Amino acid sequence: MADDENNLPLLASEEVNQVSLEEDGSVLTRQLSPQQDPEIRTAAFNTTRYDIIKATQYGIIDRCKEIVENGYDVRQPDAENVTLLHWAAINNRKELVRYYLSKGAYIDQLGGDLMSTPLHWATRQGHLQMVVLLMQYGADPSLRDGEGCSPIHLAAQFAHTTIVAYLIAKGQDANMPDRNGMTPLMWACYRVVNPDPTRLLLTFNADIHLRDRVHHNTALHWAQVSSNHSVIQNLLNTGANVDATNDKGETPLDIAIDKNNQWMVEKLQATRRDRGLDHSNILQRFINDKKVRWSVMWFCPMFVLFGIGAIFQCGHPYWGKLLMFACLGLIFHITRKFFFDDRVMDIGPLAVFMGTIFLKYVTYIFWVWPVLRDVLSVFLVAGFSAGLWYNFYKSWKSDPGIVKASREQKFRTVVELAEQDTFDLSWFCTTCIVKKPVRSKHCSSCNKCIAKFDHHCPWVGNCVGALNHKYFMGYLFFMMGLLSVYMYCSMEYWNHTCIPYLPKHGIVARLLSLAQCHPWTIWLFLNAALHTIWVTALLVCQLYQIAWLAMTTNERINCHRYQHFGASRNSRAKSPFDRGVFRNLVDFFELRCCGLCKLDRVDWLTRYDAEMKPSEPYGYQPVPRENYQYV
Repeated sequence: MADDENNLPLLASEEVNQVSLEEDGSVLTRQLSPQQDPEIRTAAFNTTRYDIIKATQYGIIDRCKEIVENGYDVRQPDAENVTLLHWAAINNRKELVRYYLSKGAYIDQLGGDLMSTPLHWATRQGHLQMVVLLMQYGADPSLRDGEGCSPIHLAAQFAHTTIVAYLIAKGQDANMPDRNGMTPLMWACYRVVNPDPTRLLLTFNADIHLRDRVHHNTALHWAQVSSNHSVIQNLLNTGANVDATNDKGETPLDIAIDKNNQWMVEKLQATRRDRGLDHSNILQRFINDKKVRWSVMWFCPMFVLFGIGAIFQCGHPYWGKLLMFACLGLIFHITRKFFFDDRVMDIGPLAVFMGTIFLKYVTYIFWVWPVLRDVLSVFLVAGFSAGLWYNFYKSWKSDPGIVKASREQKFRTVVELAEQDTFDLSWFCTTCIVKKPVRSKHCSSCNKCIAKFDHHCPWVGNCVGALNHKYFMGYLFFMMGLLSVYMYCSMEYWNHTCIPYLPKHGIVARLLSLAQCHPWTIWLFLNAALHTIWVTALLVCQLYQIAWLAMTTNERINCHRYQHFGASRNSRAKSPFDRGVFRNLVDFFELRCCGLCKLDRVDWLTRYDAEMKPSEPYGYQPVPRENYQYV
């Protein structure tokens, strides 16, 4: 039996084009055109001529039973040393497997060119339900085939993530070596481009430092050998040893250089710098210190914003200001080159927000307030500031709705999903090993599953989900209010200090004179106007999605991926969670209005069903989280 799926007698045959064979052996006929040969039509339905091998392959149970009852030994192998149980497992014929086992078939029989058990072949083909069935009947998942691999190694090689999860949940060691010392993690890194098996094995604490017996390669070595880009970052984030050497004395970096893989070379060199492995002097140690780089990335936006305003405000001639702008750009370029890393996309927007608000406070206190002496503006600034910082802190530091589970709960989830035939990777996270609640999504930035996921917001440095979405809306509202008050105060400041001294005629002349009057406030006014535009647009968009669409940002963008929205080319997506504009707002903001509004309390961390019954708009009682088996 060759190790080639194309040579297996699965359902792609001429006869299958003529008939449809059900798993229980029943035959559903298809309407044949009059032009088809009657002899071909008769032969297509004549299964009584099938020998037991062919009948097993196509799942014709009545024919198989007829032959076995007439004295055929179910343990008898064919010319390729393959038993009936092997063929039934290969082709996912569960009823025939049960029947043959009841007739005395040996469940762990080795057969074929690869000397594999039926469990090995069911794993190769990715038949999770067959794997479950065989193990329920006592198949041994620790046996090795002729190549020295057990089923968990085959599942990792062929990217059958659900089978890997099931085998580990049933007690198989995630670090089990094959005959050559290759672990499932090594096989996943070497053979599988899809990162799911690697992520799952790392979540189950697969050892990334083990080496195989033949080449002494680690999982990181094998990823470099096959140039598997998709798993490199996962291995490095888990702490893979970049200095480990194989039997040739090669490190993963040496292999990447030898294969001329520039992306991997840069990634490994950056990791070595971050870990302090390539320091040759004090300056390099300073540059590569992660805390130093974090501090530089955090304060750099404020420095740039301050520098631009300060250059505008200074009294030097235009050529001098251009020279200073060039120097500022050069300093920023050098800083970015030596201190910025992959974290800049997470740190940068948050640092810009902090720097912008800080400089506006400084401007208001030291320039605007001494001129205006407006008590109302003080109350407005204080009120909007209090609301802004409260909601910002709650959005930044509070739990957005992380779906959590203990190790035992993860194992129980995997086993129950597999044995109940409800194991769907679209609703199962291979990184967190949890069944994902409806409306949830795994965030690649946070590396966690978030209930009612909206988006990952770099402006608050956190995900926006079920538990902090309303605070994010408050953050947007109060920021818009604070920026609007600042712009109004700036214009009042110009009325007192600049407008009386502007030329009487000529719009261009008046604008130039205004810009020369106090460039610092002009610069921060323009900065505030730019932020107000995107904040207002985002706030309006969020309100539209919440009230009118009853969708999150993720659902609106990816509604075609979720069946419960019913999106297609010819139809518009409709949210099953829509209860009308007013009720949507009441539920989202939890508005009780002294008991006048009745809330629909849905725990999105424990809700797995998207269906909404007509009687559910109010009074729906979800399963209590502590009583649900998938935490």
